[in-house]
Amino acid sequence: MERQLHPNRLGGQWLIMSSPSYTVIIGLEVHTQLKTKSKLFCGCANEFNPDRPNTQTCAVCLGLPGALPVMNRHAFDLSLKTALALKCNIPHFTKWDRKQYYYPDLPKAYQISQFDLPFSEHGWLEITNDEEGGPVRRINITRAHLEEDAGKNVHDESGRGGDSGVDLNRTGTPLLEIVSEPDLRSASEARRYLEEMRTLLLFIGVSDCNMQEGSLRCDANVNLHIHNDDGSTTATPIVELKNMNSFRNVEMAIDYEVKRQHREFQKTGKTIDDSSKVTRGWDAERSITFAQREKEDVSDYRFFPDPDLVPVVLTESEIEAVRETLPETPAVKRDRFQNQFGLTEYDASVIIGQGPEINAYFEAVESACGDGKIAANWVTQDVLRDLNASECGVDDFPITSEILGTLLKWITSDRLTNKSAREVYGALKKKAESGDMISVTDVETLAAEREIVRDTGALETAITAAIASRPDAVEDVKAGKLQAVGPMMGMVMKQVGGADPKEVREMLIRMIQES
Repeated sequence: MERQLHPNRLGGQWLIMSSPSYTVIIGLEVHTQLKTKSKLFCGCANEFNPDRPNTQTCAVCLGLPGALPVMNRHAFDLSLKTALALKCNIPHFTKWDRKQYYYPDLPKAYQISQFDLPFSEHGWLEITNDEEGGPVRRINITRAHLEEDAGKNVHDESGRGGDSGVDLNRTGTPLLEIVSEPDLRSASEARRYLEEMRTLLLFIGVSDCNMQEGSLRCDANVNLHIHNDDGSTTATPIVELKNMNSFRNVEMAIDYEVKRQHREFQKTGKTIDDSSKVTRGWDAERSITFAQREKEDVSDYRFFPDPDLVPVVLTESEIEAVRETLPETPAVKRDRFQNQFGLTEYDASVIIGQGPEINAYFEAVESACGDGKIAANWVTQDVLRDLNASECGVDDFPITSEILGTLLKWITSDRLTNKSAREVYGALKKKAESGDMISVTDVETLAAEREIVRDTGALETAITAAIASRPDAVEDVKAGKLQAVGPMMGMVMKQVGGADPKEVREMLIRMIQES
């Protein structure tokens, strides 16, 4: 192993240290804005509106004297729905607390949050293993609690030193914070956890999870457990990573931070006992993390119960009423797609990862054509490709699930080849692009023109002519070079429109071998 020098800070002596192995320790804090019409404690609109700053505010979310908050019950129910989907325990009593700190985008100088009695705790979310075929990884959830969001500082990013502004439209937005245990062991695991969490939140309908608009954000707590030669373990200082606006950036930031912490430990030997937790930001342009500030201790926030809000007391029947509204979760749906439709884990994951709308589209196509594998192939290849190219949603896609399902039914009933079906699909797209409406009738008309020919007499006549015109290819086939049937197949397919290539090939080989 590589040898490194670093100072013993107690004795001032230089020690020889080896480059040890280590385990990466990652815990994630996911913040998601809930899909409510109004904010958490007032009636102001809850919508993304960056072009009209400070227009969605009132005395309550601005923290003006005398203003009293009132809890948004729908926001609490959405939070409860999420916690139940994450298999969390739900206590019957929870309360609100004030978290004291000052930022320019926090006008009250405190945030209404939850401290020692959150509304949910001790849940879990399962993700795939880093190792292909490895067991499912269960990531434990410490807690999920509800709080109000802060506003947004808007800075001059031109580099010319312009003024910064504060937009308080976001202040008071219902924000659900989901805190994981430090169970993640790699940057790729962290990314998969976030992808699975986002998919779950979308399917249960609690958030739009738009990272570009800030409705899904993530902070990552990262440190290393160094494995020493004597079998002991040394923990490096914990770093909280911020400013990551995509899953890819989360993965890159953690990868960078792991390497940086390892270099830092080899250089200084500092441990978790030597320094307090620090916050580092992610610079996506330079692909590095940079120091921001030391992280406050819990005591610095001076939590105390909010005197303006009554505690929330839940009955078991209220909890069960919310549980009954839960739809099929992505994990259950993934298993069903594999067992019911025979999809691979990869194809099932691709479809589920596209969100509820694509899933509903796929299931409607499967129901119409009766073959899950064929439906999955067309949805994951043709449909997703065209949706990405046109930048439209599936609801605006001209080839509806009914139209595609009807087309694929021609394939599953052996009346149309895949090649001919794609010709029909292309013709339908072209008609739609010209501004004309397309329907199931168009599918039937176009497919009928390309229907597989079942007239074996016509096929035999065409094959006989092809064999007679290519004696050289016939000799090659008889010698075992079956690829030599290709040119003769082309001749037959050209003469007999709608012929099934597989059937033509089989008949060609048989008639040559019998001649």
